[in-house]
Amino acid sequence: MLDVLFPRLSGGLVTSLNRTMFSFAELDAIPIELIEQSRLQRAMLFELAMVRFEFFLDGLSDASWDDCLKVAAIRQSQHYGVRIPEKLEQCDINVASLAAHNLTWMLRSVKAQHPNARLEKAPFIPGFGWIASGNGDFSLGRILIEVKHTDRNFVAGDFRQVLMYWLLKYASSIENKRDAWSDCLLLNPRRNSALLVNFDYLAESASANASRVELYELLRSVAGREFDGR
Repeated sequence: MLDVLFPRLSGGLVTSLNRTMFSFAELDAIPIELIEQSRLQRAMLFELAMVRFEFFLDGLSDASWDDCLKVAAIRQSQHYGVRIPEKLEQCDINVASLAAHNLTWMLRSVKAQHPNARLEKAPFIPGFGWIASGNGDFSLGRILIEVKHTDRNFVAGDFRQVLMYWLLKYASSIENKRDAWSDCLLLNPRRNSALLVNFDYLAESASANASRVELYELLRSVAGREFDGR
């Protein structure tokens, strides 16, 4: 379905988008030598960082690392092949702390540029037809924010994910007369890299120059007419 909606989201476009990446001068990437000291699976390691940040965001900065591990274990247990550690080593805590710190700084910096916008955790992504509803990482006003703790540049799958979130949100906004997101901010605290892109530009570039209305009609033909517009 994503290939039907966004047939031009290929290597050339992705390379062009990645040329617009930027970093935060106050931050450093997490050294690979530090990451390699941890024996945790990378998904678990950086899930810990996300949980740590979310505790801080919720005003629970006194939460212990054991508390973080419990929440991260619940989240990661939904994935096949995950290994849940019984306890954390100091090297695990060091990496997760740095990643959480970088994410905190990044979002504070972005929030300072949009002082009147509200930072929302896990914004709701409406379902449509047979497409289930879900949640994104964060939003700030009309900016969707997705976090990727990878050792690479952003890839086509990252852009497909956020484009689908945007299109589902737009489909819901038509019915509910609510604003859809206008821009997407991809953040990688691990590498200290970020990318901001306008959704209309991204959608037109990734499709056959289709407008958002044309993409909505194509979504209806592929996924059905009903949506979960909570």
